Amino acid sequence: MPRALLSVSDKSGLVDFARALAERGIDLVSTGGTARALREAGLAVIGISDVTGFPEMMDGRVKTLHPLVHGGILARRDRADDLASAAAHDITLIDLVVVNLYPFVRAASDPDTPFDGLVEEIDIGGPSLVRAAAKNFKDVLVVVSPSDYAAVIEQLDRSEGPTRDFRFSLARAAFHHTGRYDTAIAATLGTVTVTPDGFDRGTPARLPDMLSMTLRKVRDLRYGENPHQPAALYQGFGTHPGFTALQGKALSYTNLLDLDAAARIAAEFQEAAAVVIKHTNPCGAATGRDPADAYVRAREADAVAAFGGIVGLNRPIDTETARAIVSTFIEAVTAPSVEADALAILATKVNLRVMVPAADDGRAGGNSAEDLEMRSIVGGVLVQARDVVREAHDAWPGDADLRVVTKRQPTPDEWQALRFAWRICAHIKSNTVMFASADRTLAVGAGQMSRVDAVQVARMKAESLGPNGLAGSVAASDAFFPFRDGLDAVAAAGATAVVQPGGSVRDGEVIEAADTQGLAMVFTGRRHFRH
Repeated sequence: MPRALLSVSDKSGLVDFARALAERGIDLVSTGGTARALREAGLAVIGISDVTGFPEMMDGRVKTLHPLVHGGILARRDRADDLASAAAHDITLIDLVVVNLYPFVRAASDPDTPFDGLVEEIDIGGPSLVRAAAKNFKDVLVVVSPSDYAAVIEQLDRSEGPTRDFRFSLARAAFHHTGRYDTAIAATLGTVTVTPDGFDRGTPARLPDMLSMTLRKVRDLRYGENPHQPAALYQGFGTHPGFTALQGKALSYTNLLDLDAAARIAAEFQEAAAVVIKHTNPCGAATGRDPADAYVRAREADAVAAFGGIVGLNRPIDTETARAIVSTFIEAVTAPSVEADALAILATKVNLRVMVPAADDGRAGGNSAEDLEMRSIVGGVLVQARDVVREAHDAWPGDADLRVVTKRQPTPDEWQALRFAWRICAHIKSNTVMFASADRTLAVGAGQMSRVDAVQVARMKAESLGPNGLAGSVAASDAFFPFRDGLDAVAAAGATAVVQPGGSVRDGEVIEAADTQGLAMVFTGRRHFRH
């Protein structure tokens, strides 16, 4: 009878798949927890120890590494000498290998996983089984993802058996699977520091000496930054699974950049929040009593610029929010989910891209790319740790890293506005100075060559608010003011409090200017450039 070997960490869909195999006359061989799950479901299972004649040992470290297993996988069915060797050594052929690997990536993404625990999540037998089956793909089917189970059953039911193209596609997926897995291990261990007491998994003092990547093309894009530039989306390297499109036109390169920027800002808030993005910068951002309120307030912060923007929300889209979104022209929106009735409303705008987070397909990723950012330049690739606005998520003003450097302390309302502004400011192209109230951006001066210019751009953007539209606002600057002129410009615009990193050799002059103007000023001690 045909024989299948099943050994999986991701057991989604396993029992139904194994039952379908058994119904087609395929013997099930399995290991450890996989065998237990199948037996509990009432399926007949041959234990791996019954195949090898050896017990699983060393806490499961050794169980499938045996000629009676690998010989059954690697024997070429069109080679008489291979088949003779198998027969001479009582090796039963294995026709289907179903393996996905120990969840190393999941363990590595948890900072509380101790180093020894991380090492135990390095799979040895699994990759060997996958590679052996993939090498012999002409004779052996190899399955590494539950998403392929249905297709395998369909192919097994063909009168001629699985096609060569299908077998080869599974083999390619298998090598990709193990390649990404090995990349994850190498990259993660590269960030571990050896100490006199052992191994430190804390924040590494430096990036690894070698960085490997395995990327797979997810889809071609409409075009790159300009229509004459071809572009595609690749994923891997432990990345967030990305977005799934519920409706709308195909995405371009710039659409995805803006969706990423929108999702990052929306994720900064626990309360209902919304942001409208243009060219990776927020036209407006706001919190509100619900997603519809937050969205409308964010859009109206700069309604002219918001036209044709990208919207990010941190709450599911309900009908009220959907009606607000379709009331003007929006290119795309991303949210955690969309209610069915709301999706019907959004569907009235057939070109509107509606994106939600993609479900993980269970394939191994790489090292935690949530911690790394990469950018190509001529002759190389720049890599840096991802910038996280950690200080904005602690209690303000109780955060120990914050320093009020002026004679006047911020009022409670100013503290709330400063915290809001700081979370937004870190996501705007530098140099930036932006103005905000306690729960909404008022004016954004993004990407200027000087901070005085940034203030002037923000004041120009605030003209729709009236001559005193920024009176009583707070300002945030992503880096220090190198001269007092920037601070004087902020005061002239009407702000009463300022948050900035500090650290200039002229901090004293800037503090003196703030005191002279009657401003409260807070230093965070951390710069947030974004180029």
